[in-house]
Parts: sequence; C-alpha cells; structure tokens
Amino acid sequence: MSLRKEHELHDRRKGRNTGVGLLLGGFVVLVMALTVVKLTSNSFTFPEVQEDGTLGGSN
Repeated sequence: MSLRKEHELHDRRKGRNTGVGLLLGGFVVLVMALTVVKLTSNSFTFPEVQEDGTLGGSN
C-alpha cells in the first residue's frame, strides 16, 4: 500500500489558507493594538451613566 502524492490543487489551497490566516492574525493584532492605545491614553474617560440608565452628555 503506497501513499498517494497530493494533488497540486491542495498545495495551492494550503498556500492561500496560510496567507488568509496571516492576514486575519494581522488584523486581530491591529485591533488589539488600537484598543490598548485608546484605553491607555490620558484623554480616555468612560461615559457617565445617569440614574435612569441612559448615558449622560448633550442630546
């Protein structure tokens, strides 16, 4: 019983899947970095919550 050689289509799909995975991972890292920068900046404040449960501010 011999092992069959993979079709070249599988090689192309593997390369494409690797590329998509790297792009998705890069996007996740970018969103995480932006979140960390936003939350650690000195000008960030959580919005005030009023007693009736709505957010404060000018409406």
